[in-house]
Amino acid sequence: MSVDLVLSTILSPIVLFFVLGLGAALLRSQMTVPEAFAKGLAIYLMMAIGLKGGVEMSKTALTSDILLIALAALLLSFLGPFLAYMLLRTTSKMSRIDAAATAGHYGSISIVTFVAATQALELAGVITSGYMVAMAALMEVPAIMSALWLANRGLQKSGEVAGSEKGELFREVFLNASVVVLVGALAIGWITGERGMEKISPFFVIPFQGVLCLFLLDMGLNAGRGLRQGWRQLDLGALSFGVVMPLISAAITTLICWGMGLSVGDAALLITLAASASYIAVPAAMRLALPKAQPSIYLTLSLGVTFPFNLTLGIPLYIMLAQWIGG
Repeated sequence: MSVDLVLSTILSPIVLFFVLGLGAALLRSQMTVPEAFAKGLAIYLMMAIGLKGGVEMSKTALTSDILLIALAALLLSFLGPFLAYMLLRTTSKMSRIDAAATAGHYGSISIVTFVAATQALELAGVITSGYMVAMAALMEVPAIMSALWLANRGLQKSGEVAGSEKGELFREVFLNASVVVLVGALAIGWITGERGMEKISPFFVIPFQGVLCLFLLDMGLNAGRGLRQGWRQLDLGALSFGVVMPLISAAITTLICWGMGLSVGDAALLITLAASASYIAVPAAMRLALPKAQPSIYLTLSLGVTFPFNLTLGIPLYIMLAQWIGG
């Protein structure tokens, strides 16, 4: 059954379109997706995810169990960068500022990895709770705060000054487009419920898989370019981190899910969220707050190494872990 799960994930259209884009970029193809169109696809996906999660939340009462899961999600996001920073400083030659910026990516989440896991669970017939979308939204921001604290601490040791305008940073972190759209769509789905979703389902439900394929084609192109251009700046320790850190996060979260008694579907999604790495919200915040950090390092790791690993091998592994503790 585990082999079938791995094969069904790797050979799904969304993964194969990502591989197509990745291969095209590595082979220096001129294939491109217009930036404005790619941003539109991202907004569409976040709206669709948020709406679906909000509708599911409208059916679910707020309980102590859900609040406990939310607390676990917040702690995983906030504490993850500290572990990531320690590993990077121990196993690689990365500077404090680059290690802090990179660590922030591994506490925050990849919404596309979350979507891919949701689709894999649906194909496997595993039920998930709508409120897990809210957990994804909660895990966007705490890691950015941790990364900025680590960066400032490191720069103080070296005698440099870090930081940016507080108002601008607040807007970049809390009013980032991905956060606003995801949380806003979640609220709209929760308010309007199933009746509201029925009116817009021809746009947000039926075309969803096709739009996701287009978006992952663009992600593959970006990941391939990042690997082609940024791999020279990364040593073996840093490249290994891009695979090892998700596995460590997945192992820790598996134990937490087992302790809380989560269902297989919800455990798989929380493990996936903890093991994923941001390449939208955190890079935007790092560019503003830590301009001396090198995007070619943190984006190559999060988008060029961790994202392909999670999409092909990680998600089936995380589902198997959830099945193991739930079985």
